Amino acid sequence: MIAELTQALEAARVVNIIGPRQAGKTTLVRDIYKKGRFITLDNDATLTALENDPIGQLEALTQATDVPLIIDEAQRSKRLAMAIKVLVDARRRMGQFILTGSSNIFTHADVMDSLAGRVQTLPLRPLSAAEIYRAPPVTVLDWARHAENLGALPSPPPFTRSEVMNLVTRGGYPEIRPLGERARQKRYRAYIDSIVDRDVADILRVRKTDALRRLIDQLAVRTSQELNIQALCSNVGIQRPTAEQYCDVLERLSLTERLGAWASGEARRDVRHPKLHVLDTGICAALRNLGSDSFVADAHPAALGGLLESWVFSELRKNLPYQADTWRLWHWRGDRGRKVDILAESGRSLIAFEVKASATITPGDLKNLRWFMSEGPGRSWNTVGIILSLGDQPLSFGDRLFALPLSVFWAKGWKQG
Repeated sequence: MIAELTQALEAARVVNIIGPRQAGKTTLVRDIYKKGRFITLDNDATLTALENDPIGQLEALTQATDVPLIIDEAQRSKRLAMAIKVLVDARRRMGQFILTGSSNIFTHADVMDSLAGRVQTLPLRPLSAAEIYRAPPVTVLDWARHAENLGALPSPPPFTRSEVMNLVTRGGYPEIRPLGERARQKRYRAYIDSIVDRDVADILRVRKTDALRRLIDQLAVRTSQELNIQALCSNVGIQRPTAEQYCDVLERLSLTERLGAWASGEARRDVRHPKLHVLDTGICAALRNLGSDSFVADAHPAALGGLLESWVFSELRKNLPYQADTWRLWHWRGDRGRKVDILAESGRSLIAFEVKASATITPGDLKNLRWFMSEGPGRSWNTVGIILSLGDQPLSFGDRLFALPLSVFWAKGWKQG
């Protein structure tokens, strides 16, 4: 990430690092980057001074210095974006500001248009499995696009079911994941309370925070399912516009993501039936009071399936920037119960992923992917099918159809670039 930050500062006047609270943004810019002048808008006195005279304060802080001004928790200021616009229009030097925050302050249309080409946004998400295991980024999509056999696949490390359960239930927040289960779940629930009480308030005035908290609990239960707003409203006791507004805010805060439904024609892609993923499964497990013992070997796979699918989606999402090609992620559903959990698209290539919470692959597990690739909408595309499972060996079923262990997400032999 330091390399990306350095390159961005050489190419843009403002670098905007966004991601959920406690994902490591402040550590990155203050303790690792070790350059620039640092202020935080979590300090109420600093925030008040900046709101009263934003241009004057920024001019004083940046005068006679070539290092960037780092502004932490930038989303707390309502006037910061326009003040930065004035200053960077007057000064054409690259790398003037580094902003960090849980949401993007440059979302107002006028500011976005006037700062086009001047701001580079870098997302910072919780730790990936590769980062936890100190492995390189996972370029599985690049491998799959050209996959003819398993020869070019790095050797997936051996793992146990309990190791995967540990990864899924601990989540990726650096300060929280090392804690014991009880302390960790308590911290994650307190974290959500702080998001509702503080970060959401920076974006939207919420009259009934208890309703928002209930909605988040319901989304945790529904992770990896198609988002049914009407059922959500019924269970939470709110109106549809309110539910949609809350979902938008949670997505802006990088807590959830809606995954659109794919169709072979771009005009037919359906924004009305997205899947909803809670992006950190540690948070999701804590809100549902699920620990690693909730997924013992003889438990029904459905108890784990949705959580594991969201974990895989989040891992793919975190590794998208490291692929040689640009990919977009979708899900697909057809008639007769046919579906593809996650679909990655680049040009005329599709990678269709199914996630299985078991170690054994049966002929029935291959049915949807085979149909999608041979008779369904994937037949006219360059399509590869992959089942990700708790199995311990990569398998090829011919016709560009593979089963891979989940440990490919922390294998150490992936090629970069």
